[in-house]
Amino acid sequence: MAQQQLWLIILAALIIAMGIAVGHLMFRDTSSSVNRDAVITDLVNLAARAQQYYRIPGASGGGHFSFTGLTISRLTANPTNANGSFVVTSVSPTQVVLDGTGVEGGNDGSPISVTITVFADSTAVRVNN
Repeated sequence: MAQQQLWLIILAALIIAMGIAVGHLMFRDTSSSVNRDAVITDLVNLAARAQQYYRIPGASGGGHFSFTGLTISRLTANPTNANGSFVVTSVSPTQVVLDGTGVEGGNDGSPISVTITVFADSTAVRVNN
């Protein structure tokens, strides 16, 4: 009888350990997904500001139908927040590329990385991991 109770205790401990492991994995996946969504939201907001810069006349500090001269400091006072950090990676007269790096690990374990390409009237989002 004592041996049967010992096996039941071991079995219960294994089931509890597996439950904890699954719960941990689900929490990690959820936190990554939430951070990825937050980085995308921040990039979309920065893209809207970039499009605003594009349309503002040069005399008023804008690009006058060009993205040339656009920097991250023109888009935001602080390129780092609780969701991650943001940079302008390339600028041409017709488009600007912004990168966001999250604070959580992505699908490959490295920090979440999202790129948004901004055009005068549209955007294209690419999730890198």
